[in-house]
Amino acid sequence: MAQHHFHLKADWPGGRNSTGAIDAGNLKTNISIPPEMDGPGVGTNPDEMLLGAAATCYVITLAAMIERAELPLQEMDLNSEGIVDVTGGVTTYKKIIHKPYVALNNGASEKDYEKLQKLVQKAEASCMISRAVKGNVEIEVQAKIK
Repeated sequence: MAQHHFHLKADWPGGRNSTGAIDAGNLKTNISIPPEMDGPGVGTNPDEMLLGAAATCYVITLAAMIERAELPLQEMDLNSEGIVDVTGGVTTYKKIIHKPYVALNNGASEKDYEKLQKLVQKAEASCMISRAVKGNVEIEVQAKIK
């Protein structure tokens, strides 16, 4: 069994409305509470980072599945939305919606499109971040296929 270790160093100088920094190798950025939650809005925040982890995991997983299925990919992009609920002072990450756009080359067959329809859903279930948050955060896929 292979295990991969990833490390992150966080510096946080003070209270709730401070601005800190994280360094995780290729990811280096300032962090703070977003302005929507009455924070300073400097750098990124946990809400954006969870959305970024889920979105990048999904799109990379989908790309790998499309490649393995030898589908004639023309182009692909992804927009994702995270929905965070604050009720009674309790903050809950409720839902992530992935909106992939996938276009196949002109010569793609009906069978290619049927396979692609299955893969856009399967990628979400196969992504390790989706599996990590399963049962806590709802994840929805709204694909646009051309």
